[in-house]
Amino acid sequence: MSKYAIGVDYGTQSGRAVLVSLENGVEIADHVTPYTHGVMDTTLPNKEIKLGYEWALQHPQDYIEVIERSVPRVLEQSSVKPEDVVGIGIDFTACTMLLIDEQGVPLCLKEEHRNDPHSWVKLWKHHAAQKHANEMNTIAQERGEKFLPRYGGKLSSEWMLAKAYQILEEAPHIYEEADKFVEATDWVIMQLSGTLLRNSCTAGYKGQWHKQDGYPNREFLKAVNPKLEDLAETKLRGDVVPLGTCAGGLTKKMAEATGLKEGLPVAVGNVDAHASVPALGVVEEGKMVMAMGTSICHMLLGKKEVEVEGICGVVEDGIIPGLYGYEAGQSAVGDIFGWYVDQGVPKYIYDEAVANGKNVHQYLEEKASALKPGESGLLALDWWNGNRSVLVDTELSGMMLGYTLLTKPEEVYRALLEATAFGTRIIVDAFHEKGVAVNELYACGGLPQKNPLLMQIYADVTNRAIKVADSSQTPALGAAMLGAVAAGSENGGYDSILEAAKKMGRVKDEAYTPIPENVKKYEKIYQEYLRLHNYFGRGENDVMKRLKQLRLDEEE
Repeated sequence: MSKYAIGVDYGTQSGRAVLVSLENGVEIADHVTPYTHGVMDTTLPNKEIKLGYEWALQHPQDYIEVIERSVPRVLEQSSVKPEDVVGIGIDFTACTMLLIDEQGVPLCLKEEHRNDPHSWVKLWKHHAAQKHANEMNTIAQERGEKFLPRYGGKLSSEWMLAKAYQILEEAPHIYEEADKFVEATDWVIMQLSGTLLRNSCTAGYKGQWHKQDGYPNREFLKAVNPKLEDLAETKLRGDVVPLGTCAGGLTKKMAEATGLKEGLPVAVGNVDAHASVPALGVVEEGKMVMAMGTSICHMLLGKKEVEVEGICGVVEDGIIPGLYGYEAGQSAVGDIFGWYVDQGVPKYIYDEAVANGKNVHQYLEEKASALKPGESGLLALDWWNGNRSVLVDTELSGMMLGYTLLTKPEEVYRALLEATAFGTRIIVDAFHEKGVAVNELYACGGLPQKNPLLMQIYADVTNRAIKVADSSQTPALGAAMLGAVAAGSENGGYDSILEAAKKMGRVKDEAYTPIPENVKKYEKIYQEYLRLHNYFGRGENDVMKRLKQLRLDEEE
């Protein structure tokens, strides 16, 4: 009798449930539920309370709707019997944090806190805590805190500590009211299983938890703000457990809502990009996985802990047991291409795309493919949403150099594709220079499935072969694999993620290989990118930050 697992992938705008075969990882059925409230970046749901610059919030009820709508649909589509589903797992964007009371109820759902922005879910791309991250970084550097080099020398405004500090300073009553600060992925697992456990992936990469040392020490937190001193023992308390751990069985309430059997093993949560690694069958060092979508998360496995500039973290057992998992990233990639199509492409391109039976992205890719490297004369810095690695600076902004009166839309489009590839090259080189091998690249997510030109540019710019996931839903596949591990072989699953990856991890037979003449040309262009990267990104010219400050001054 065939056995199956369900993985639920929580993205920025929607959640997707995928039913997969444990025999070979093939996706049997999937269903998407868009978030009813989407990303709240201008107002709260009441439309009356306005949000500040670079806020990004979400509604926790949207996450439950994904479970209640999409899980029953994949069972219906597949005709798979509930008793043949052995486990369920989820993955999530991170750090996406909630504030909950002692019963696990999000504060934003309580009447007395509905109109306070700080009570709502802070999405991963909430950057309004940047000044708090800056202050924490300064103090950590002055104190020589040993946790800081594990995160490339800087904490991000996207992570748990900076967001917690922002809440303390700007809404102390909300800070005090909260019983715990939790990752959304852990909260959803609590709704499924009735048990709150913190998974080692989000705790390690987004909360600065260390397997031996725990969270940053009390003395550091007290130096930041005396009221933060007991943060780890209070707001962040709770067991931190490895990926693949069974959080418990599916509750009766959620069994009735989903159609799954009560008591079904539920795996602890995970980060979306990190769940993709075993889904590509990657379980050894030297292979970098790029989860490519609105942004890129770069994951790499190694056998030792090495300090690398600008990484988002290195966590023991953070991705695959027995190895150190490194994370780096770019905070805007697909978002940049989408911005250009939505805001910068002239109407005649839309008309031509329709006439050719293509969408605008496909049409621009086709036209850009006819160009050779360097032919456009354009060069861009890919910082439309700041820089995550290696500069770790959300205050940086995008730039395009080389415009003329003859510049065409497809030239701009290709320059933007190239800029994101150069950003990945910076990250690859940072690892390579520190002796952490990057021998092969693997890609998953929406972009590799849709944009062959982009993947060829990445191969040429990095001078490395790129293998592409055979699954179009790799995070959900990885989450399902962990659900199977939570079940264990005695329940029809697997006893380790290594076993699951061997059976279920999949890549396409074809790979993108570097074109030698393009490699040479891109090397010259990359050197120019590197000069601009260092000039604007390392403090020699802070014009981007000054311009942003002028904007903030106007808003005030």
